[in-house]
This record gives sequence, structure tokens and C-alpha cells, in this order.
Amino acid sequence: MKIVKNGRNRKKSDVILAKIHKKTIKVYESEEVRGKRKMQIYVDGNAVRSGNGQKEYPFRTISEAAKIARPGDEVLVAPGVYREYVDPANAGCEDARIVYRSVEPGKAVITGAEIVDNWEHLEGDVWTARVSNGLFGDYNPYTTLVSGDWFIASYTAHTGEVYLNGKSMYEVTSLDQVKKPEIYKKSWDQAFTVYTWYVEQDEEKNETVFYVNFQGKNPNEETVEINVRENCFYPSKEGIGYITLSGFVVKQAATQWAPPTAYQEGMVGPHWSKGWIIEDCEISDSKCSGISLGKYRQPNNDNKWLKWKFKDGTQTERDCICQAQREGWTKENIGSHIIRRCNIHDCGQTGIVGHLGGVFSIIEDNHIHHINNKQNLAGAEIGGIKMHAAIDVIIRRNHFHHCTRGLWLDWQAQGTRVTQNLFHDNTLPNEENANPEGMDGIGEDIFIEISHGPTLVDNNVLLSDRAMKLATQGVAVVHNLIAGSFTAVGRGVNNGSDKLPSPRYTPYHVPHRTEINGFMTVLHGDCRFYNNIFIQKPVRAGMEEIRKLTGDNEWDDGNLTAGTAPYSGYPTLEEYVARFEGYCGMGSGKSPDLYYEKLPVWLGGNVYFNGAKPAEQEQDAVVDTEHEITIGVKEENGKWKLETNVYDYLPQNACAVISTETLGMAFEPEQKYENPDGTPIVFRYDYFGNRQGIHPLPGPFASKEAAEEALS
Repeated sequence: MKIVKNGRNRKKSDVILAKIHKKTIKVYESEEVRGKRKMQIYVDGNAVRSGNGQKEYPFRTISEAAKIARPGDEVLVAPGVYREYVDPANAGCEDARIVYRSVEPGKAVITGAEIVDNWEHLEGDVWTARVSNGLFGDYNPYTTLVSGDWFIASYTAHTGEVYLNGKSMYEVTSLDQVKKPEIYKKSWDQAFTVYTWYVEQDEEKNETVFYVNFQGKNPNEETVEINVRENCFYPSKEGIGYITLSGFVVKQAATQWAPPTAYQEGMVGPHWSKGWIIEDCEISDSKCSGISLGKYRQPNNDNKWLKWKFKDGTQTERDCICQAQREGWTKENIGSHIIRRCNIHDCGQTGIVGHLGGVFSIIEDNHIHHINNKQNLAGAEIGGIKMHAAIDVIIRRNHFHHCTRGLWLDWQAQGTRVTQNLFHDNTLPNEENANPEGMDGIGEDIFIEISHGPTLVDNNVLLSDRAMKLATQGVAVVHNLIAGSFTAVGRGVNNGSDKLPSPRYTPYHVPHRTEINGFMTVLHGDCRFYNNIFIQKPVRAGMEEIRKLTGDNEWDDGNLTAGTAPYSGYPTLEEYVARFEGYCGMGSGKSPDLYYEKLPVWLGGNVYFNGAKPAEQEQDAVVDTEHEITIGVKEENGKWKLETNVYDYLPQNACAVISTETLGMAFEPEQKYENPDGTPIVFRYDYFGNRQGIHPLPGPFASKEAAEEALS
């Protein structure tokens, strides 16, 4: 049966669907009910045709639901692969979020890639395919190069990738390199680097032409994909807040480099808004960044260092921070996001990136691994997490491993707390990577750079060869197990000018706010080290080679000795105060250099094994030269466990309870090491939340039994 209307033939079911759809839209747009009910909107990519979002007539794309979802609504997405860019049109409310939920966790996949299945054999292991540029719309990842401030320009790469059965292959810059591929020694997976691809444009036919070496495989019998979309789940507009993304797999977006002085995009992210929750998702294979908690676009200051050239990058960064302050960057408007229980891996630049937009956020219980392992991108913005201005951000109970760098906190790590995390294998993996060309990937567990603090690092396990790079001040390191070295202590805070002074003046803020209180360069020191275990691991041959290659320079000292010894020579509080005795201002006879000398360091309750060395001014250090300590981690059935005998030899009743009052305040911002709400912290709870006694053990575990539990 057919009904004729307006000159067109339509099935009766189509007419019914249209009426239902119209009625549904009216309900969704009703201001009277908005935020006062929970409307469920259904999506099923396997439906015969797209309906109106009701359970019986689901939409076929998430994008259709994203156009109409209002505060209080829940978008329920059935299993399937959704090859689309989801652009949420509407914000939720603090008390009525918009929730996007995979009905079966991990079964709804949002991807920025499309399948290519028209491969033609060229010669040997090389195949070619042509793709109409109409597929890409106004953004072609294969004509767009990765570029931006703090990106090393010698690396040539497009924002697109080619994937063989879900694994990204290696771009080269000529067809000959496809025909005769060579091992790329910087990569952490050198065997796969002979799977190469090259791309060129046929302008006459308006096509992108791919040449790929599949190493004997027939691509028409495999799954071969290319990046098509720049983002996967990311509002095009600012201010689309209070959205939850739950249980999705999100992958394969052609994202651009995300420095702090540019619009920071990611495959997923809130785009300069407030109150997002990203939970129970798998985030992988973004060309650059997986999740962005980053900065909005400032047209007058977007990669200005690269484009305009005449202002140094750190100057443009100060400019963009001040501009953001004028344009609404406040606690009330921006940040307070939650990222939890996500599996984040195999992204080219960062797993999570952010500047300004991530303030007051919580990043917890995530598995962050294998970031920047291809080593085909390099610059000053790489890590499992790379955040500028992590004001009052809590990073807890995460597992970081096999990243070029685990966690990088750059500038304004004020009120940041890093607690109860497991770090290991976050540096070059083997001797083959220890070559002059591979020095971009040295890395460490935690890098804190040119911040005034207070930055709190407590109850963590840090097992990489290089544990912490500390080109900063205002850091408290409490109750950690540390089996790697401290590097860059007392250096790395200038811009690197050859002959002229180039200090990096960085902002500090009103405590627990974004408002800027002042600017100052880093004087070094103002650090606290209490109740830590330091273990010297055997130094790998590859790391010794790295030390020789890096040498002792302005940015890194190549130190591989565990312990606080790099802080030898820093004053105690008493020594620092004594310098000012008799000083009463100008004309007192004292040098004003006092204001630019190193700040004091506090140490106590630390234990040193296997040759780990304390700072010379640490009076109560326990240095055990008798026992040989083993240390490492082992994966069993997806669980990671600590392997060590250190808890057989720890001193008992040697440590005092540490608290906010013990730690005092960070010098420049004059802010205590406290919770984001201003309440004090007493370090009575260990890695697992077990309560310590009045004489806690050093390190992150309350007992030997706790140290034997699975860490992740």
C-alpha cells in the first residue's frame, strides 16, 4: 500500500515515522520539561534505516542524536562501528547531564577512519590505491602536515595514517622508501617499521594516491583503513559542558599537533567548557592527542611563534594565558572534568593533553601506555599526559608504562597532586635506540618543568631508569618508592639563548583559583623529600650510552644515580634565613643577589639502597650498604605486581607522620600543600588507602603484605 502526498510516493510506515519524529522533536525542544526528565534516545548503526531515536525506531548515527539531545537526556548506542564525527550541539547542566553511553561497554566504536579496499598490485610487496578527495571534505589529512609551536620541524609527517588490521604503519617521504624500506631505529617497534607508505596528489583527477608496502600481505584480504576525520567526539563550539561519554571505543583521528600556544584539539574532548566525564572508554591511535582538555582558539595568538616568529614561544604563552584570563578563564566557567577508568594507548603525541582547559580536573584509574612509541613525531609536548596549568588537578591511581615520558607537568603545576600511581618503562627500551638521532625519546616517569608549585607527588611507585626530571621548584615528594634517578636539577629553566640571558618568567595564581597573582622565573630548590625509598637499579648499557650522548648541558645532566644527591649544596631553611640577617633593605650592605639564590630544601625519613645517594645535608638518612635489593614489576594475567625484597630490610619506627603543616608553603605562590578545597592533608594512607600507624613505613605501602598485592 502506498500513499501519494505532495507528488511523491511514500510507504505508510514512512509517513508514520515522520509524524513520530516531528512529535519527538517537539518533546525534546520543550523548555517546560528540559532538565526535568530523562529522555532516552536510541542509536543503532545496524538498523535497516534511520528512525526518530525511539527504541523501536533508533537513529543510525550518533550524530543524529547529538543534534537533539538536551539536558537530562541519555543517548544509548548499540554495538557497532560508527564511522562519523560526533559534534554535540547542546550542553548539559550540572544537575542534568547529557549522557552518551555504549549499551555494551567497549562494543560501540567511533572511528575517524574509513576502509580502503580497492588496492592494485604495483610491484613486489608494494600496492597502490586511489581515493577521491571528495571523501575528505574540507580537511584532507594527506595534504595537511603536522606542525605547530614546539614541534621539531625536521620531522615530516601528515596528520593522516594508514592502518593494517588496526595498527598504524610508517610514513616515508618517497616512493623509493616504500619499495626499499629500511629499519627505523628510533621506533620502539623496529620490526614493524618496514611496513611503509607514501602519499601523493593527482591534481588532475583530484585524488589522493597511496603507495604501501604490505610485506607480502594482500591488502584486499586484510583490513586497511585511512584517517578521514580530524576528530571523533568533540564539540565544534565552545561551552558545550556537562557531557558524559561512557563505554566507547574511540580511535583513528587525524588530529593536529597540540602545543599550549595554539588551539589544542584532541580525538575526544570538551573544547573549552566545564564538567565533562569521560569514563570506561578505550582511546587509541590518534595521530597526535587522544583526549584534549586544552585551550580554545585565539586567532591573534595561534601558533604565533611559528607563524610570526618575532616573539619567543614562552612570551606568546604568557600572552595567551593573560588573554584567556580576560576572556573568561575562571573556575566557574572552565575545567572540573573527570577522566576515569579509560584505556589510553598508541597515540602519537599524548594520551591526554591540556593547557588552561583542564584546571580543577580529576584523572583517575586510567591505563596509559605506549604513547609516542613510533617516534615519528617529536617536540616539547609529548607524554602519556602533557599538561600546562594543571591547577588543582588530581592525578591518582593511574598506570603509566611504555611511554616516551609518563607524565609531564609544564608551567603552573599549582595545587597539582600526583598520588597512588604506578610508573615503569617510560624511557628508551633498548640499546638500539641509544643513538644521537634517538635522543628525543629519552624520557622519564615524571617531568615537572618550570613551575612554582605547590606540586605534591606522594605514594607512587616510580621504576623507570629516570624517575623524575625536576627543572622546577616547589615540589614535595612524600612516601614514594623510587628506583630511578633525578635529572635536570638546577637547570632547564631558561629559553636557551646562546649569549644573552633568557629566563622563563612563569605565572603563579591566587590559591585554588585561575586569577594570576604574579610572574617569576624559577630559582630552584623549595623542595621537600620525606619518607621515600630510593633504590639504585643496575644501569642498563643503553642508558649509559644515553648519558654519554647527552653529556652535561643546560637542559639535562644525564644523571643515572638514584637518590637526592643532586640537591647537595642547597641550603637548609636555617642557612637560607641566616643569609638575610642584618638585611634591612637598600643600603644595608648586603647584595641583592640574595633574592636570586637557590631556595632551601627539606629532607627527612628517606631510606637509600644499592648505592642510592642522599643529599649531603640530609642528617637522618638511612643508607643501607649491607643488603642487595631487587626491584621490578611483572605482569600476570593482566595484573601487575611488584617484585622486591626491600620490605625485608626497611627500618621500623624511623619515620614521622607527614602533613600539610610539615610541608609548609611553596615559596612563590605562598600556598600550602593541601587539598583543592583548602583542607589539610595528613599522609596516613598508603598506595591502596591502607591506614598507616603513628610510625609509618617509608615508601608507599603500609606493610610488606600490601606491597605484595596487585598494583594495577
